Amino acid sequence: MELSDRVVLVTGGANGIGRAICRRIAQELPQGIVIADRELTGARAVAAEIGGIAVECDVSCEADLQAVVQRTIDEFGRIDVAISNAGVTAKGGFETPDSDWDRLWRVNVLAHVYLARAVVPVMVAQGDGAFVVTASAAGLLTEIGSAAYSVTKHGAVAFAEWLSVHYRNQGLKVACLCPAGVATDFLDLEDPIHQFLHVSSVTPEHVAECVVDTLRQESFLVLPHAEVGEFFQFKSQNYDRWLHNFAHLNTRLQRQTERARAKAVAVEIPGEPGSPAT
Repeated sequence: MELSDRVVLVTGGANGIGRAICRRIAQELPQGIVIADRELTGARAVAAEIGGIAVECDVSCEADLQAVVQRTIDEFGRIDVAISNAGVTAKGGFETPDSDWDRLWRVNVLAHVYLARAVVPVMVAQGDGAFVVTASAAGLLTEIGSAAYSVTKHGAVAFAEWLSVHYRNQGLKVACLCPAGVATDFLDLEDPIHQFLHVSSVTPEHVAECVVDTLRQESFLVLPHAEVGEFFQFKSQNYDRWLHNFAHLNTRLQRQTERARAKAVAVEIPGEPGSPAT
């Protein structure tokens, strides 16, 4: 799919990957770009830069997404590309509070469902359209530092697969974006796990370029990190070995986390003369 003269909607478009996608698509000379985000000020800044339209939107609220889609159709008469990009995270394992599990479920999974409900029937009626789900490498592999993020991103990948299976023969192109570390504010460089991801991180601009290339090729997986595809292939070939390797990585990163915490405590608590804290 070429993006010139197309109408594009991007959620989570005010910052990070979403902002880079908006900027990159603007270079393709679309008919219009709608930037939807909870941060209206940031969305307006991107819109002013690229000549788009900014709309305030909480993607965890279905009514907000329906309103954004209707605004897009009212403005341009159609919608050709929907990029469901907004996402959130929370650290922790199964002890993560239910409130965080619910928040990640609504933003990382249900937001894609809500947007699809609003736009897929329109695209099917048009006989053409593209729907991009921003998931994560965590949805193909795992996220060591966050059970809720890993589970919900797996759900996002599964929903993208379902959309593709059910609607590709009706003119809908579905793509699923699965990056690993990306150099945005999403990476917490105080966290050893995120420090590990930062080593091989790519720029948001590189991710955006991969999205445009994938839409042009009309393929499913968007993999800005080649190694993610290699790990995913290895996972399918030798699942137990893959789990074994990730368990070792988890142990190593946990030890780094414990050392970092111990060092922080030693600095904060005065010790006896000659101790590491003095």
